[in-house]
Amino acid sequence: MVTVNLGMLHYVLDHVYGAFVHRTKISPPFFSRGWGGTKLDLLERLIKQLFPDVEGQNWPPTLVQPIWRTVWETKTACLREGVFKTPCDEQLLSALPPESHNARVAFLTPKFVPPQNMACVVHLAGTGDHTFERRLRLGGPLLKENIATMVLESPFYGQRRPLLQCGAKLLCVSDLLLLGRATIEEARSLLHWLDSEAGFGKMGICGLSMGGVHAAMVGSLHPTPIATLPFLSPHSAVVAFCEGILKHATAWEALREDLAVQKAAMTLEEVRERMRNVLSLTDVTRFPIPKNPHAVIFVAATDDGYIPKHSVMELQRAWPGSEVRWVTGGHVSSFLLHNGEFRKAIVDGLNRLEWKESPL
Repeated sequence: MVTVNLGMLHYVLDHVYGAFVHRTKISPPFFSRGWGGTKLDLLERLIKQLFPDVEGQNWPPTLVQPIWRTVWETKTACLREGVFKTPCDEQLLSALPPESHNARVAFLTPKFVPPQNMACVVHLAGTGDHTFERRLRLGGPLLKENIATMVLESPFYGQRRPLLQCGAKLLCVSDLLLLGRATIEEARSLLHWLDSEAGFGKMGICGLSMGGVHAAMVGSLHPTPIATLPFLSPHSAVVAFCEGILKHATAWEALREDLAVQKAAMTLEEVRERMRNVLSLTDVTRFPIPKNPHAVIFVAATDDGYIPKHSVMELQRAWPGSEVRWVTGGHVSSFLLHNGEFRKAIVDGLNRLEWKESPL
């Protein structure tokens, strides 16, 4: 009898998928055009501004006013799509490609339920998640729990993708930081809209992989308790691009050549160290503890080839009171097979919040 180690099988699946997607010449690698020049210096300064305590943040953010259109509706639910100008300040706006200046959201809500008796969760995109469909499928069954779903299309993705970018393969390292900073600004403004304009009784933020890192940042910075739900996500982009499978999808030679234009030639190991330093800006353990850490639930995979276990535990230790739940599988198989566990975490995280008091 042959005994199959399922954990190893899931881990191998991640590497087989990664080899097919990232080591073939089907698409170019990440950062094929280098670091981003002076734009990278600007973004390093802007991202460092996120680290002070929440009280030092610019809250409330710009209140967005999406222009809505109804996509479909049934007797019990309605799906709308909205467009709004990104609330990023002029410095960020000038760094964004023109295609990313307007943000898009999908908004799936139950009908005939007052917003104050509903919760809404904003879903952020993982790497390569260009459309609304996957996240709407994740949120759809939650309608019966009176939980609405708002899906944000990331800058550089979907209809916001720059013309020269192939798929999810960002052209410059600066694009990764810019995507994250703009996503945080947009998500915070949407949460402000859900609270002050739509009047939802509870709110949450979730995301898978890269979207989970951004969700953790947004949940950290929000001035009131919200459910924060990072799924299959590391504590920092350093882990994804310098330790996990995506290190094989990174244009290290192009990055070395870009640096050589400005300074003496560097070894590949020195280039990787430079990447670690830059991406350390995305380390969520440097962010404040969320207002209600008990409403923070991480869902991680036992045999993830993209995200090592130590990365998940670093963030849990940095946020005492938060919870880690483990699903059996790798990054790819868990993404496909464990939506039920993701939904349960959303419900449980929201249940750990108090309902907002209705105005008199």
